[in-house]
Amino acid sequence: MALLITEKCINCDMCDPECPNDAITFGAEIYEIDPDKCTECVGHYEKPTCQSVCPITNCIIIDPDHRETNDELLEKFVTLQGLA
Repeated sequence: MALLITEKCINCDMCDPECPNDAITFGAEIYEIDPDKCTECVGHYEKPTCQSVCPITNCIIIDPDHRETNDELLEKFVTLQGLA
């Protein structure tokens, strides 16, 4: 499952530098997460760092349009890191 930044985002810039996959960028109005790069920090950390540093409750949620299993997220991590 990729994560999604909701319209609650206040553009505080806390999440962007924390993403180990460079999946977070500033979009037209708020920060956005590229679902092709988001592994929910699987392979890097125990839980998503963007959610941990976000000062707004429930601003970064599971993207209902991009659901993946932990195995799929780990496979994406391996591919993104060039370990495959």
